Amino acid sequence: MSSKATQFRPILLHPRYWLTWLGFALWRLITTLPFPLLLLLGKGIGLLVYTLPTRRKTIARRNIEICFPELSAEQQRAMLRANFINTGIALMEVGIAWWWPKKRFAKLLQFEGLENLEAVKDRGIMILGIHYTTLEIGASGIASQWPMKGMYRAHGNPVYDFLQAKGRLNKAIGDGVVFERRDVRGTMKALKNGASLWYGPDQDYGLQQGLFAPFFGVQAATVYATARFAEKTGAAVVPFSHIRLPGSQGYKITVYPALEQFPSGDDLVDATRINQLVEQFVRLQPEQYLWVHRRFKNRPPGEDDLYNLPAKKKRKRR
Repeated sequence: MSSKATQFRPILLHPRYWLTWLGFALWRLITTLPFPLLLLLGKGIGLLVYTLPTRRKTIARRNIEICFPELSAEQQRAMLRANFINTGIALMEVGIAWWWPKKRFAKLLQFEGLENLEAVKDRGIMILGIHYTTLEIGASGIASQWPMKGMYRAHGNPVYDFLQAKGRLNKAIGDGVVFERRDVRGTMKALKNGASLWYGPDQDYGLQQGLFAPFFGVQAATVYATARFAEKTGAAVVPFSHIRLPGSQGYKITVYPALEQFPSGDDLVDATRINQLVEQFVRLQPEQYLWVHRRFKNRPPGEDDLYNLPAKKKRKRR
């Protein structure tokens, strides 16, 4: 069943959410600024956060050390700093993707390979993306050129949930449907009916629907749903990338040919192939990847935790 998050509900006007509405209003106001100023503001936010000894900074640093051991310590620090700059800019990019008028947004985008979607338009399509910091730009950009369904992760704050779902459909052409990422039945039905759907396979969701496969030469819990969905629905798997260009040039969105001989029927082979593809995309612009996620959170039996983070403090119940 498609998500109802885009439907307005009375609970959204409850006083406890007024500050949320105010925050989003200010955010939207800021994103009306010229693009170069938004980049500069995002860079400043990223550099400020970089100076703080945060948990996310520790995670990002460790991920870079794990995935790029060939780099010197100085080069790894430079990548970490650049990554936080990109993460700060991403805050501005969310607002651009959700709220900029379509005509203004389109001026930022360069497309390559859209014919690869046309080549498989008679089937459902899993448009395979990864968690670049430019994720919202990429998703909104491809949805502005190709009819597709949206996906989102439900948020505990209903106002955030509502605005997120609405924002992700702002540039979309088509019927304007979004699915919560756990809605397996709804997404499979849509793919069987010939819909196109964004799908990101590059986060650690545990082993309930996944297995260990190499990623940057290290075992990582990897979902096998990419292959399973393709097998059960007959959908094509079409990868695409979206990277921020230097200066104020905007973004390049590239669509690649559909994967051939996929799935193979072997979950490990298929998961490894997807991880290799993700790795290739990361290497296009490694500082633009979402390194603050614990990609190696789960470990094979007998292996130590790779992050060694202090335990989170539990909130006291009132």
